[in-house]
Amino acid sequence: MFKSLISRVILLNILLLSIGVAAFSLMHIQRDHQDMEMSAEESAELLLTTIENAIFNAMRVGNSDDVQATLENVGRGSRIVRVRIFEPDGTIIKSAQPDEIGTRVNPRELALYRNKSSAATFEVNGEEVLGMVRPIRSQQVCYRCHEQRQDEIIGLLSLNFSLSPSTERLKESTEFFAATTGIILLLLSVGSAVILIRFVKRPILMLMDKMAQVENGDLSVRLTPEGNDEMARVSSSFNSMVENLQQARKQLEKYHFQQMERADRLASLGEMATGVAHEVKNPLAGISSAISVMADDFPEDDPRRDIFRQILEQIRRLDKTATDLLVFGKPGKPEFAYLDLNDLVKKTLFFVSQHPEARNIHRRKDLARDLPPVWADAKQIQQVVLNISINAIQAMQAGGSLHLSTTAVERRGQYMVQLKISDTGKGIPPEELDKIFAPFYTTKTQGTGLGLPICKQLLEQHQGTLSVESRLGEGTTFTIELPVTAGQALGVEGVESAQV
Repeated sequence: MFKSLISRVILLNILLLSIGVAAFSLMHIQRDHQDMEMSAEESAELLLTTIENAIFNAMRVGNSDDVQATLENVGRGSRIVRVRIFEPDGTIIKSAQPDEIGTRVNPRELALYRNKSSAATFEVNGEEVLGMVRPIRSQQVCYRCHEQRQDEIIGLLSLNFSLSPSTERLKESTEFFAATTGIILLLLSVGSAVILIRFVKRPILMLMDKMAQVENGDLSVRLTPEGNDEMARVSSSFNSMVENLQQARKQLEKYHFQQMERADRLASLGEMATGVAHEVKNPLAGISSAISVMADDFPEDDPRRDIFRQILEQIRRLDKTATDLLVFGKPGKPEFAYLDLNDLVKKTLFFVSQHPEARNIHRRKDLARDLPPVWADAKQIQQVVLNISINAIQAMQAGGSLHLSTTAVERRGQYMVQLKISDTGKGIPPEELDKIFAPFYTTKTQGTGLGLPICKQLLEQHQGTLSVESRLGEGTTFTIELPVTAGQALGVEGVESAQV
């Protein structure tokens, strides 16, 4: 039960109400008790003064019998428990109850005199009383009966005033106040519980139910805001969120449908292009052979022989395009074997150096020693490295530097061998970086736009990656990463540097 937030709030609310009402009740009862004591003390004080005046008038004329009669008359009062006169040593000399004359007064009353206190509360025969003691001092008119000097204590007037009526009224008031407090507390608790359940718990449960429907995929659900409070605003926000989700899902479905259509068209186009490339390669081979034979019929200095050479160059270009289409449409399955990437880089740089456009290019390699082998197809990886290197050379028409470096890295617990191919060309604009791996996208006048897509496709077959970074005016860096053979540790100790 108390796992519910609303239950805990209701319990806490009742607890706080109980503490607050209980504290208020205690303060009220304490104040009533103090008022009762003050009222009783004032009544007893007034009564004691009256008795004292009556006794003084009787004693002034030396009539001690009137003193006794006065005490007995006063003692018949409903709230008078005892009234007496006793000597400073505690012996009772006058009393409303004649049978206690000559006995000792209550020690507490004697203590009031000795401690110079005016009043105290104690019990007499099981009844709570307010005891007051007032000294009777000698005056000039008292000399004929008493030998004490003026202002000396000749006796003590004691009064026991009953507190039972006040206590009873306080008890009744306390019970009434407690009952009233209980009813108020019950009403407040029930009212707060009803309010929380009606205006908080019910909307929250409804919101949870609608959220469960949304989680199950139903985005048509809506809440009906009631009022203009916080829960109504939450309901409105929920409706807005679901509406946005519904719109986003429609857009995603539309985009997905478009992508599926595009993928289907590209697949069809790829199949058609592969078929066309396959059909074109054989006639191109025949045409190339025929043109070569025809060119041999002309002397070396005949201008028509140069025309035939240009025709052959265009035929070779068409043949390369058809070959790229075949590779992209249906890449060959890799033949995996252990491969030392450093050796492959050295061999590839040799072929790169034979390229006609590599004459003004400064070539440098930094190869990590003890580089772990990779499990890969050497021909396909060399095709990737050679293609990217030639692209880098062609990006540096006015000369520059080609830099190849290898190292070993760790990516999310997987050891990788990394090859970076950097150039100092003009760089690639940021808006074109996302397009260079798209099929048929090229900035070259004689390119097919399939080189980099084929490289990326080949690396993906090896569980590797190909990424690029470029800055305009500074150059471009392609990064190739291939997974290390299982069980091989990274033990790179140094770098082998060379310039070629």
